[in-house]
Amino acid sequence: MPQQLEFYEVDVPIHTNDRALHGVHVFTGKASSADEALTRAHQVYDAAFAARQAGLEVPGQQDGGWGARGVRDGWELDWAAAKAGRWSNPNNWTRKKPYEL
Repeated sequence: MPQQLEFYEVDVPIHTNDRALHGVHVFTGKASSADEALTRAHQVYDAAFAARQAGLEVPGQQDGGWGARGVRDGWELDWAAAKAGRWSNPNNWTRKKPYEL
């Protein structure tokens, strides 16, 4: 029986060259583990960055829903500080809400 893939989120801290601007680049897609999710996110980012550097169109979504858009010059991704985990939809109707309807 094939292994069931879960939907993962990979959060990678980003900053500009002078560190004046910072934030998090979020990747999502299907993977069998957090390690695989990190690998897939890094692969799609590297492919998108290489395409942009070559003047080509950034590839779209790949297998498992992984993709990278919004690749910008001057932004650095801190892959050593990246975190991956199963994605939890904050709008899921089964999640406990802080209010009653």
